[in-house]
This record gives sequence, C-alpha cells and structure tokens, in this order.
Amino acid sequence: MSTHRPFQDRVARRVMRTVGALPARLQRMLGGRPIRVDGQELHPEIQLALKLLHLTAGRTFEQLPLSQGRAQISSEAWIFASRMPVSTVRSLTIPGSAGSLPARLYAPSGLNGPSALLVYFHGGGWVLGDLESADSVCRFLAVRAGLTVLSIDYRLAPEHPFPAGVEDAVAAHRYAVEHAASLGVDPAAIGVGGESAGGNLAAVVSQITHAGPGPAPAFQLMFFPVTDLSAKSASYRLFSDGFFLTEAQMDWYRDHYLSDPSAVTDPRVSPLLAEDLAGLPPAYIAVAGFDPLRDEGEAYARRLEAAGVPVTLRRHSGLIHGVVNATGVGRTGREALTEAAAALREGLTARAGSR
Repeated sequence: MSTHRPFQDRVARRVMRTVGALPARLQRMLGGRPIRVDGQELHPEIQLALKLLHLTAGRTFEQLPLSQGRAQISSEAWIFASRMPVSTVRSLTIPGSAGSLPARLYAPSGLNGPSALLVYFHGGGWVLGDLESADSVCRFLAVRAGLTVLSIDYRLAPEHPFPAGVEDAVAAHRYAVEHAASLGVDPAAIGVGGESAGGNLAAVVSQITHAGPGPAPAFQLMFFPVTDLSAKSASYRLFSDGFFLTEAQMDWYRDHYLSDPSAVTDPRVSPLLAEDLAGLPPAYIAVAGFDPLRDEGEAYARRLEAAGVPVTLRRHSGLIHGVVNATGVGRTGREALTEAAAALREGLTARAGSR
C-alpha cells in the first residue's frame, strides 16, 4: 500500500500520473523540442517522462550495491504500475530445477472450461525483478487476453548465474504442462512470454523444449527480448544512453549473469545464434524504437520468419525499453499491451478447447 512507501516514491507516483494524463500537446510543450533518431520521433509522453526522470535522477541501479539496486527497481515498478482488478490471484510454490520457486497465478472472470495459459518471466537482466515487478503486466494480459497467467520467480544472478534461470524457466513450463488440470488450463494451449531478460527466457524455453523432450509451448510472446549477448548491434550505438535502458546497464547485467564470459555464444544465452529455428512455436515480438535491444529483437523475428515460423514483429517506434510495465502512467504502455493481448487472443487463447 502507498502508506508503506517512502514519501519520495509517493510524490513521484503522483507526479508521473499527473503528467501522463496530460494531452499530448501539453506533454510536447513541457518535454521540449522533439527528439528524432534514426528516422523515429520519441513519443511526447515518453520524452516528458524521461525529462522528469533525468531531473530527479541519482545513482542508477548498476552503480548501487545489489540489494539497493533491487529495491530501486521495486520502487520504480510501484511508481509506474497499476493493479488492474483480476478475479483470482493465487500464490503458489512450484518445483524448480534445484528447489522450490515462488509463482503467482492470475485468472480473470468469465473463463469457461480449461483456459489458455501464459507462463510469464519477468524482466530485470536475470539479476533484478520479481513477481511484484511483473504484477501489472500479468494482470493486464490475463484480463485483456482472456487467459490464465502463471508468473515465475526464477532464480537470479549473481547468486545463481547462468544457466540457473534457464533451468528454472524450463522446469516451470514443464510443471504447467504436467499440472494443467489442477491449474484449470488446457495443456495444448500453454504459451511462454516475458519482457527483456524474460523475453530471452521465453525464446530459450521454446528452443529447448522443441528440441526435446517436449512438448514445446503453443505460442511465444516477447517484449524487447535480449537475443544476442555476444555482439552489439547498431541500436546499441544509437541509444547507448539517455533512453532508460543503457549500454552500461546491459554490460552490468551480462557480467552478473555469466560466470563464464565465453557463454555469450551459447544459444541458451543468445538464442539468435541457434543454428536452426525451424518448427518453433508462433511468436509475437514487440520492440521499442529507442532501445539498445531493438535491432537484435528484430533480427530474431527475421530469423524466425526465414525458418518458416509464423511471427508478428511490432516496432513501437516512439517508445523505450520496458514501457509495458508503465500501466499506471500515461497511455503508451497500455496501448502496447493491448496490441499484445490481441495477439495472444488470436494465437493462444483461441487454442483452448480446440482439440
């Protein structure tokens, strides 16, 4: 509850909601001259939010002790997120690859019979984030896509470096398939999804389970996924700083996640480098125009398409990394999620009970 939050968090939440509700014309006036890079124009809402963040910024998470960095991400999630009402939200403990994992099950009202299920992996560079930081996205997708969502609190680096998170993600998907009846879902309509590092895990789970033993997910949803830690594309140079996610933060994530630097070329770290993508599940990939990860997300979509995988690529040209988590501020995050929910309805929800 807000009364338990620091005063500065409560002020920031109120300010961000106020400016996010302004008409675009006023957001443009307050945000300044349009920022244009690579043929794209930063959305006025995003430009104003970044301006306010830069005016109040202190040290960012990669410059802090790990516990403080994680607390900062928790604060940001609370400031920008909302809690869309969901019929059922249930805490679970599921078996991971090396012990129990906390999880959270979201089920909207109006489900008739076994529903589709999205196994969701939060973002945070495999180092930060938790069930709370993904809560607003999971609620939104459950309601708007009309399906059940199982959010997974996989183990984090550096305490549990690669491949711990991958192993937990695979175990969570297999748990969902094996326990579909008790979860109230159709085992033939279970997909995987995630944002940033979570999008990476969704891609990797799809590859691993497709290679066997399966079954593979029925659908994969990826927001701003990390697909190649072995190289830096042109979007790294274009958006290295000043647009929320920075190149320095990606380097920090990589160094914490990988105890062996040579693992960057392992497809379980960099799924773009997998030799064969044929036969993978249909995919929806959303990227942001002002994001260091833009190009590698698009490259993965092109490789899937070339391999014959049905894929929808959506570039939100005026947005930044992580905007889908801003469901409580402005309009852009909710609009991006609404598009993704429609893709989930068509690609996953419609599969439930179709056998």
